[in-house]
Amino acid sequence: MPGRHSARQAIALVTDDFTELPDAPAPSGSMGAPDTAAPHAAVPHAAAPDRPDGPLGWEGYDASRARAAARTGEQESVVCGTARIEGTPAVLISFEFGFLGGSLGTRTGDRLEAAYAYARAHRLPVVPLVATGGSRMQEGMLALTQLQRVARQSALTRAAGLAQIAVLRDPTTGGGWATLGAGADVVLALPGAQVGFAGSRVRPPDADPAAYTAEAQVAAGSADAVVPPGELRATLGRWLRLLTAPSSAPAPPPRALPTAATATTATTATITTTTADTAATASTTATAAATGLPGTDLPGTGLPATGWEAVRRARAPERPRAERYLDAYFSDRVALRGDRCGGGPSPETGTGTETDTARRGEAGGVLCGFGTHQGRTVAYVAQTGTATRPAGYRTAARLVRLADRLGIPVLTLVDTPGAANDAEAERQGAGAAIADLFGAVAAARTPVTTLVIGEGGSGGALALAAPGNTWAVPDSYFSVIAPELAAAILKRPPEQAPATAEQLRLRPQDLVELGVVRGVVEP
Repeated sequence: MPGRHSARQAIALVTDDFTELPDAPAPSGSMGAPDTAAPHAAVPHAAAPDRPDGPLGWEGYDASRARAAARTGEQESVVCGTARIEGTPAVLISFEFGFLGGSLGTRTGDRLEAAYAYARAHRLPVVPLVATGGSRMQEGMLALTQLQRVARQSALTRAAGLAQIAVLRDPTTGGGWATLGAGADVVLALPGAQVGFAGSRVRPPDADPAAYTAEAQVAAGSADAVVPPGELRATLGRWLRLLTAPSSAPAPPPRALPTAATATTATTATITTTTADTAATASTTATAAATGLPGTDLPGTGLPATGWEAVRRARAPERPRAERYLDAYFSDRVALRGDRCGGGPSPETGTGTETDTARRGEAGGVLCGFGTHQGRTVAYVAQTGTATRPAGYRTAARLVRLADRLGIPVLTLVDTPGAANDAEAERQGAGAAIADLFGAVAAARTPVTTLVIGEGGSGGALALAAPGNTWAVPDSYFSVIAPELAAAILKRPPEQAPATAEQLRLRPQDLVELGVVRGVVEP
């Protein structure tokens, strides 16, 4: 079990500049004041438990509260205030686990509601530092309904376009995890923290304890990263800086990158819409030799002369992939991980610690996150050249919707032979996941820019593409179907795939002439 920080110690981990908010007054009467921002009546909640032993008359409750206050120096299980975290102002909510297990009671709800209201009034992001066992039993259902109250405040803050970044401490269980934790836009966690809806005393006796950890939540796609305490301030500050910098201008497309042997730094593209240059085709690749299909020297120079050359160049193993494009485009970036539906980083790509490389944020063949490009924040979704799985599409949709809500422009990089089409992908909801991403891009108010950096395989690639603002690199193609598959459907022999590629008009310059892409970017 990791060392547990008090509420004040947790605050000190992330800031040296904290000002506590005044204690929230208890609502008059037995019901809270109506929420004028809500389209329906506010969630009812009781007045503060100032009657002996609380609203239920639970024997010994007052004495327990008094002991908790004496032991911790706090009057409730949360401490709320404002702070600057690496220069960005925010509202901090820090739980005191030593005060009745950080449980949520009616007075806790009063403080949380006041903190969220202050954040909206002053246009500040909210950072809950969560350590709680859940709802306070001694207040019964009145305590449990505080979760509805918190959820409503979080929803109002989300609708106001303000970011919420949760930090999961040890332990984060029950309703606190299901509202302030899992309900945040970005979820960071301390190593080894116990995290799960079921606390340690209410799980099945044979439950695997490893499933109830911060690391397991990252692997399941329910949290974004595990962050060591010594890195928390810098990591949180980076996230806050990026998520509080809206911009209305579209992200410019990146430059086309050369191969690794001749790589140079690249940022924003030079555009061309010219027709094909002639490229040499003097040799064949190993794949071409194996299939009997013609190949080309890779990568080619200029634009591909034939459709099959475009396909071969896009499939070349030495062609730059997403990570190189992201590294060239952004001066710094952070990874958004997980689809919040059980799909997180694959086992071979790590556990999501912030010290991992960016590829370790991959879920389902997609890299997502936020970065700095020429001084402003740009969100990104980048396919990694493999078949994209449902978790990848869901993570991408999550990213697009978050960026849209925060007013941050989006850059998407298309590079996939197509959506995963195996039986497991179908069981994981491939069609629904792709539809969700199509809908997120179509509904986005923030500008979306797309660059096709390799293979553009059918609808699995198109789901990421911005209508009217898609560009392509010379070593790319975009097609309704792969030429080999088209030939098979048309009952043509395999050696007819190159001719079929020509008929599909899938070269970058073909796409410009067809009006599918705006232009071809140059190195």
